[in-house]
Formats: sequence, C-alpha cells, structure tokens
Amino acid sequence: MKIEVFNIQGQQTGRQVELPEDVFGIEPNEHAVYLSVKQYLANQRQGTHKSKERSEISGSTRKLHRQKGTGGSRKGDINSPLFAGGGRVFGPKPRDYSFKLNKKVKRLARKSALTSKAQAGKILIVEDFSFEAPKTKAYTDILNNLKIVGKSLLVTADMEKEVFLSSRNLQKAGVVRAGDLNTYQILNAGTLILSESAVAKLTDSFE
Repeated sequence: MKIEVFNIQGQQTGRQVELPEDVFGIEPNEHAVYLSVKQYLANQRQGTHKSKERSEISGSTRKLHRQKGTGGSRKGDINSPLFAGGGRVFGPKPRDYSFKLNKKVKRLARKSALTSKAQAGKILIVEDFSFEAPKTKAYTDILNNLKIVGKSLLVTADMEKEVFLSSRNLQKAGVVRAGDLNTYQILNAGTLILSESAVAKLTDSFE
C-alpha cells in the first residue's frame, strides 16, 4: 500500500511511502485487539479502593438488646451492616488489576489496529519536521494545514521534545514515539499521522 507524503503546509511532496503488507495489510484479529486494550486500561487502574468492614468500624461492640423476646430482629452491635454508618458487606478491597499478555498477542493486536486504520484511510504521512522551541500555535497550524478534524496522534521516529510540548495543551492531539505506540493509542486516535522516518521505526519494532 502506497501513501502520499505531505509537508507541514499540507501540500503533497510528490513522494510516496510504501506501507508493508505484513504490518498494515493483515487480517485484523478483533479478539487480540480486545485483550490488548483491556490490559492497557486495567494497568491504568490504581486499585486503591477500600471500604470498611464491620470489624473496622469505630463504635460500641455492646449488644443492642437481648436475643429473644423483643419481637424484633436479632441484632449484634451498632457496627452491623443493617444500620447506617455500619460496616459494608463484601466491599471493595485494594487489588492489582494488571494481567499478563503474551508478546505475540500484543504484536498481533498492534498490527490489527494499524491495518484497520489503513483500511479506513485514517493514516497520513508527513515529512519529518521539528521546532526550535515549543509553540502550541505552530502545531495547531500544521493540523489545520493537513485538514485534520477530531482526535489525532503524531508518531515520530524519536522523541521530539519541542513537538511533544507543543501538542501537550491540545486535548485532541498527541505525540508518541514509534517504539512506545500501543493498540489503545492507535484506536483512540481519529487520524494517525506518521512521520516519514517513523514508518521504518514502526516496521522494525515488529521484527
């Protein structure tokens, strides 16, 4: 699959980049994508949720009334879950939500996500560029020149600090290094912008 290369003014350069079929043209595996996204989101969870159980509530442990003969239900102390302010039954406890996923499955998921973007025509190739200093307006102008609407993700070959800082204040724009790109980021972006040198880096990461 060949895609035209644009410059930062939004004009075609007359060059084309060949996207490898073994990365951008496979049969998408939806289950692998699901597992990869599930793992990514699970790893973002802190798992620090906690509610107090009956034994952890600060309160009197005196039995409220005798067991029999009152006509009412049996109650223990005021910390019972039956009362407001009492302990919670089977409440959340701190836990680790992360789980292991095989490298081959994660690699297949990324290829499937890239293929889906390519098939939908949501991949754009732009020639390499950099900024001398961080400037949000400069990055916004590039997005406008490329006629990008909605969420976008720029994939660079190496860490471009000034470009990253220029996009940081934009809610619908992001910048990521090719080696750090994951399945969730690919799917979450409306348009995937690849720099020319990032295509080779991205392809090499699957070898």
